[in-house]
Amino acid sequence: MMTEENIQTFDLNRIREDFPTLSRKVYGKPLIYLDNGATSQKPQVVIDAIEHYYTFDNSNIHRGVHHLSQEATTQYEDARVTIQKYINAPTSEEVLFTAGTTGGINLVSYSFGELLSKGDEIIISAMEHHSNIVPWQMLCERKGCKLKVIPINEKGDLIISDFEKLLNEKTKLVSVTHISNTLGTINPIKHIIDSAHKVGAKVLIDGAQSVQHMSVDVQALDCDFYVFSGHKVFGPTGVGILYGKKDILDSMPPYQGGGDMIDRVTFQKTTYNVLPHKFEAGTPNISGGIALGSAINYLAKQDLDAIQKHEHELGVYATKELNKIEGMRIIGTSKEKTSVVSFVIEGLHPFDIGTLLDKQGVAVRTGHHCTQPLMDFFKIPGTVRASFAFYNTMAEIDVFIKALNRSINMLR
Repeated sequence: MMTEENIQTFDLNRIREDFPTLSRKVYGKPLIYLDNGATSQKPQVVIDAIEHYYTFDNSNIHRGVHHLSQEATTQYEDARVTIQKYINAPTSEEVLFTAGTTGGINLVSYSFGELLSKGDEIIISAMEHHSNIVPWQMLCERKGCKLKVIPINEKGDLIISDFEKLLNEKTKLVSVTHISNTLGTINPIKHIIDSAHKVGAKVLIDGAQSVQHMSVDVQALDCDFYVFSGHKVFGPTGVGILYGKKDILDSMPPYQGGGDMIDRVTFQKTTYNVLPHKFEAGTPNISGGIALGSAINYLAKQDLDAIQKHEHELGVYATKELNKIEGMRIIGTSKEKTSVVSFVIEGLHPFDIGTLLDKQGVAVRTGHHCTQPLMDFFKIPGTVRASFAFYNTMAEIDVFIKALNRSINMLR
């Protein structure tokens, strides 16, 4: 973890200067980027890390004796250690590079799933992203397991009393999101983890929307698996992290076969490599891993408490201003919420609103946000979603609200 001497004072103007995309224009207007829940912008240090690797250190890792290979291997493994320290994993061998949150969940659903039997139960929640629904449905079809769902209320909170009723000796895994990508709800995952462990179940936490907004300590949480994506935490696309407890990972069969995940191969039998390489078959996204380490190192230097405070204020201010608009319905009103606001306007389609906002330089997300069951619960086709990051400003929210009002007037 970064020492306090390394932490930089929260300076919004300085931070914005670190992100080159924020200075561009769209349709002749300054970009107002409010689609951070889908992907975050990248600081120059991350862009530089990718360029540096391909310019000076391009080589395959782990298997080379020459200088470039050794340099690339050192940078890649140093990035793993940086991420390990940031999430406070006990060892770096418990930190696996994946293609992203989706890749991590699929790895667990296949490999841990191989340890399950017919009749075993898996619990997810009603607010999950499709990436935390479909892999478990596939597992249940393959192994004869049963999928159960924690319901939510109209505010977008999990009904925890119902969750506890779902738990029993057949529960083998609970897989829930830390923060809803659509509602912004921050779930009580420590309580969920502790409750699941009482019946012997393992817990996977989808951290795609949390690592960039708050401090995550996997040992304090005592989760069995934690997954997140690089591109949502100011790093590159195509790379992510799966943390897993060593004893559980050791018990799981490999997800894919190929180079680097083996110890010895004969035509009669293959023995597998040790962690983390056992689950990292083939040539990885080397530049992505190195650049993700740069992104995490950049984030570690920031004042996370100040970031949380700033992002909370952004969410509160945006919510207040949105609620002044006639016909406004905000989807997700939990008291425990991060800086995401999803909404619908009576009589207007989210896509039309998003299109008009775009023409005014405001980037938001529209649609079901890969949470179709959640849309069904609220009986809506989709929402407009504004999701904020620590580089967004109050002035940008003012531009967004002004553009939104103009868009509504054009559509009515």
